[in-house]
Amino acid sequence: MATLFFSYSHRDEALRNQLEVHLSMLKRQGILETWHDRRITAGEEFDKAISKNLEAADIILLLVSSDFLASDYCYNAEMHRALERHKRNEACVIPVILRSCDWHHAPFSTLLVTPTDGRPVSKFSSQDDAFLEVVTAIRRVVSEREPRREGALSPQGYGLLPNLPTLDAPRSSNLRIRKTFSDHDRDTFSSESFEYVANFFENSLNELSNRNSEVSSHFKRIDANRFAAVIYVSGEALTECCIFLSGHASWNVKNGIFYSSNASSNGNGFNESISIVSDGYGLFWQLLGLSLLGGKQDAKKLLTQQGAAEYFWNMLISRLQ
Repeated sequence: MATLFFSYSHRDEALRNQLEVHLSMLKRQGILETWHDRRITAGEEFDKAISKNLEAADIILLLVSSDFLASDYCYNAEMHRALERHKRNEACVIPVILRSCDWHHAPFSTLLVTPTDGRPVSKFSSQDDAFLEVVTAIRRVVSEREPRREGALSPQGYGLLPNLPTLDAPRSSNLRIRKTFSDHDRDTFSSESFEYVANFFENSLNELSNRNSEVSSHFKRIDANRFAAVIYVSGEALTECCIFLSGHASWNVKNGIFYSSNASSNGNGFNESISIVSDGYGLFWQLLGLSLLGGKQDAKKLLTQQGAAEYFWNMLISRLQ
């Protein structure tokens, strides 16, 4: 079984967790196991545990972001040692570009990065698509380094067969329990959702222009909590918007995301907004219901990040349809 080591900044822990979920099939096949520093148990020495697992790893993922590059421990202790092992063919280093940063000048920039062409995971409208590219790259490395690990028989017969899973004991599938979400959970969900919507709009605008020769667009990230989008047809601006977090609004609304049909909006007016709600098991978005697109039925719906982004996008593009 191949072992994989995560080298990452704790600020990217949520993305690392998502990637590890996508590696589940490799784990179920018995061809990969993973390790990261959250596996260190009470009483273990932090540096020794990391060094031991870094030295034993067959594959080392560098989860690259501005925080990774800024971390002395990630950059100096883990990355340099990983590259030394890669150079001696003791392990394979795979840089995974999580967020936009100045990685092209880093020592690992000569290696083939993933996702394709170094497009950051955060730039994908669907992060599942990005992580699938990462998993495909890891599967390819595992296959190339030890081609018989995926269930093939060894020359002697059975030596390289993975351990077969045992049947689960009978149990209920109804194991979900209600949760309580803190202010930190809501703040994090709000910030991550806004980043998702911004990336969704930027990618959608680019694709719209690629598919329609008469269409051009402009995407502007005004600051960390506000962006504007304009769509031109034959050079004429026909639809525009500004989307911003509640911090730009002049009223006191906690963790809201607002849509204005004016790209120059300074947060004093809006045409639609969404706010965080919980069904007791997860966090979602719910429309205020001001838009003509949002009837009473829409206002009751619980929206995911993608659902919220799609709704705002439909508000922008509906003027062209």
